[in-house]
Amino acid sequence: MGLKEKVIGRALDEGFVMARVCLPDAVPEVAGRLEAFVEGGRHGQMGWMAERMHWRGNPAALWPEARSVIMLAESYAPEHDPLAALERPALGAVSVYAQGRDYHDIVKKRLKRLARWLIAEAGGEVKVFVDTAPVPEKALGQAAGLGWQGKHTNLVSREWGNWAFLGSVFTTLELEPDEAEVDHCGSCRACLDVCPTDAFPAPYQLDARRCISYLTIEHKGPVDDALRPALGNRIYGCDDCLAVCPWNKFAVAASDMRYLGAVGAPPLAELAALDDAGFRARFSGSPIKRIGRDRFVRNVAYAIGNSGTIDLLPAVQALVDDPDPAVADAARWAVTQLGATGREQAR
Repeated sequence: MGLKEKVIGRALDEGFVMARVCLPDAVPEVAGRLEAFVEGGRHGQMGWMAERMHWRGNPAALWPEARSVIMLAESYAPEHDPLAALERPALGAVSVYAQGRDYHDIVKKRLKRLARWLIAEAGGEVKVFVDTAPVPEKALGQAAGLGWQGKHTNLVSREWGNWAFLGSVFTTLELEPDEAEVDHCGSCRACLDVCPTDAFPAPYQLDARRCISYLTIEHKGPVDDALRPALGNRIYGCDDCLAVCPWNKFAVAASDMRYLGAVGAPPLAELAALDDAGFRARFSGSPIKRIGRDRFVRNVAYAIGNSGTIDLLPAVQALVDDPDPAVADAARWAVTQLGATGREQAR
């Protein structure tokens, strides 16, 4: 058995659902796409995308000594339909990937174990990355044959759907590259048509400034008034475009049970009452923790305003004088929305 076959076998033993290889310079088209994305302002407040374009647009420049990139996919497929949470307006809808433990920690430990094995087996040097460095994982994933970037810009596979975290091992070893995957979206528009905010200007293009995942996680300060109703009860991320992909009929079980279900769909009233200490305690070990209490409770206030549930009025009224301006603004908006709901119901 050759080294590459051993690497792939070892990766599957570690829990990855697929592993493939590409060259560091296999995605020359990324630089132009990224430049157009940033020049159009579609990155919103994510200034780090502009600051690190040199590396993100050219993976070979990230570590010039690298000769191969091992791309890996780790499944976090949900056990239940994530869109069902949208039908319970008094509860918060949390993106599937943030339901359990922080994937950065779990995936990186798997990558490090694989990397240590590779060094022991064949020598060389390695660097591992999982969403924390300027690596264009989705483009490299397609170049390596893991899947293809669908019309929603996420990686899709005929073998595991589109519920997967991506990681990479850069190495100075020379491994035979795999063939790039081709597009299998065909005429399907399910992911584009389901988006609540029309965040896709065209197939294969995303305007982050309209994406609910961006708005609830990366965006600081108030969300545009026109977009607030479309947030619904989504308080951290959005899974709509992923959930409707027909290739999910081939989804495989999550690689690690720690990804599943710990957060669930929490009551909005409870979340609105969280102070900083309570927020940190409740979401310890969760990816949700990184956005901080203020941004999170801002999202909760929008969800309450969209809930149409008059019983939640006291919970959001308690936030109208919150020290954080964005939280206070969201709370006042929510009070107005619920007031309109109450007047409608009284007719």
